[in-house]
Amino acid sequence: MSSIDWIVLIGTLGFIVLYGVYRSRGTQNMEDYLIANQSLPWYHVCFSVMATQASAITFLSAPGQGFSDGMRFVQFYFGLPLAMVVLSITFIPIFHRLKVFTAYEFLEKRFDMRVRMFTVTLFLLSRGLSTGLSIYAPSIILATILGWDIMWTNIFMGTVVLIYTVSGGTKAISHTHVQQMMIVTVAMCVAGYMVVHLLPADVGFVDALKIAGKAGRLNTIDFHFDPNSRYNIWSGIIGGFFLQLSYFGTDQSQVGRYLTGESIGQSRLGLMMNGLLKIPMQFLILLVGVLVFVYYQYNPAPLFFNKVETDKLKTSIYATNYQQLEQKHQKLTFERQQTVNALAKAMDSEDEAEVNRQKTMLQTNEGIAKEIRNETVALIKKNNPTADTSDVNYVFLRFVLDRLPIGLIGLLIAVIFSASMGSIAAAYSSLASTSIVDIYKRLYRKDASENHYLTASRVATIGWGVFCVAVAQYASKLGSMIEAVNILGSLFYGVILGIFLVAFYFKNLGGKATFWGAVLAEIGVVVCWLSDIMAFLWLNVVGCILVILFAWLWQFTVEKAPDKA
Repeated sequence: MSSIDWIVLIGTLGFIVLYGVYRSRGTQNMEDYLIANQSLPWYHVCFSVMATQASAITFLSAPGQGFSDGMRFVQFYFGLPLAMVVLSITFIPIFHRLKVFTAYEFLEKRFDMRVRMFTVTLFLLSRGLSTGLSIYAPSIILATILGWDIMWTNIFMGTVVLIYTVSGGTKAISHTHVQQMMIVTVAMCVAGYMVVHLLPADVGFVDALKIAGKAGRLNTIDFHFDPNSRYNIWSGIIGGFFLQLSYFGTDQSQVGRYLTGESIGQSRLGLMMNGLLKIPMQFLILLVGVLVFVYYQYNPAPLFFNKVETDKLKTSIYATNYQQLEQKHQKLTFERQQTVNALAKAMDSEDEAEVNRQKTMLQTNEGIAKEIRNETVALIKKNNPTADTSDVNYVFLRFVLDRLPIGLIGLLIAVIFSASMGSIAAAYSSLASTSIVDIYKRLYRKDASENHYLTASRVATIGWGVFCVAVAQYASKLGSMIEAVNILGSLFYGVILGIFLVAFYFKNLGGKATFWGAVLAEIGVVVCWLSDIMAFLWLNVVGCILVILFAWLWQFTVEKAPDKA
């Protein structure tokens, strides 16, 4: 990057961190540190909820997802608005009325400590692991730009966020989230405009969409019901609804955001606006990836987008093999450009026969390109057995670094960093608040002073920061980050949601039945995942239903057995 890009990058991130610390000065007790004294307006709640979910994974991996798989991932969010309605009606009033710090305090009041601790364990495990992925995503950028070792990059990234999280708590996080989402929205719109601007002069936005459609990248909605298909309208509305309901209703990283609302109405409005804005935002991000795909139909694309690994190949014993693959790739690129130009002319002249012929040729070209890419991946694996061979996370980053003008590169890199900082900070805060309120204060120090708990919260934040950085060291093995983080959530969120639904709506089910129902349900979810029985979104539905089913069976068979005897 140029010196101007570095100035833009450092200036943007510095402003966000300093602004958050400044606005949160004076934090003196645990209530202020963990839930900002429930004093924030709806727009803070909305932007904070969105920023918590929109990590660097969103802005790195989602465009790559659109590039490689088209728009169908947006169906993942179709259940979100419905989930926001349910949360606004049920969860928010209960949490506000009980004046809890975490969602899990309610479970002990409804059941017993055993159910509370099991749910806390599931949350801490899932959130701690997924936060490690959120740290790894921006570390890719530093490692790519500066050539840093990924281990030290993860340590640097995880530590930077701790500065304002430890110093300012939830209030600092919320104030920085507002700035982050404003910058993110502007920057992604500019990125979309620039991709279209860089296309050939005779190719406009509509033309680009037509090419993307013929290449199978505008597959936004799939009505075909298939439990093994990851993304269709049914898995999005049903599986996505259960996942989003669990994530926003029971995950402390999100509950902690809307508990900061100054009233039930402000928290509700913030959540509802999140439900309305999230799908268009995700659609825009995926569309940017699709437009990048169209750009590379007219321009040479990298054979493999992870430049760190290809640079290693060029100086290895496999350099000659790689050079031969690049020559094949260049020839294929020229043929693809010819095919795309012919396809565009056929569409302009409305010659359907020629359109279909060129479309078939384009699909054939893409198939050969995948074969060449697979050969490249095999070479990378031979040269470096620990290499990250999934380059979907590098597509947008490589385009930004190679093609965008000076200044805008720094801004977009800052966007990815700031998004990461927001989600990581919220995760640190939720992990710390859950550890202190649900474990430390409940089991070890019930009557300590406010200053003691405030200090303990900061120590817990640092401890979880260390854990998440350690997890980040292994994240490169998981492929597409945006899929990996949602698969990880689906392993736990359905069961957690099931526990809360039993608590809210099944008053005849007790703590022991719910505990064993949840344990058996979690085992069932893991078995379904390991057996690859269904697409991951359906695991949320299965987990939730199994908790209710097993708890009911336990209550009315095992629990009733002594009475019958």
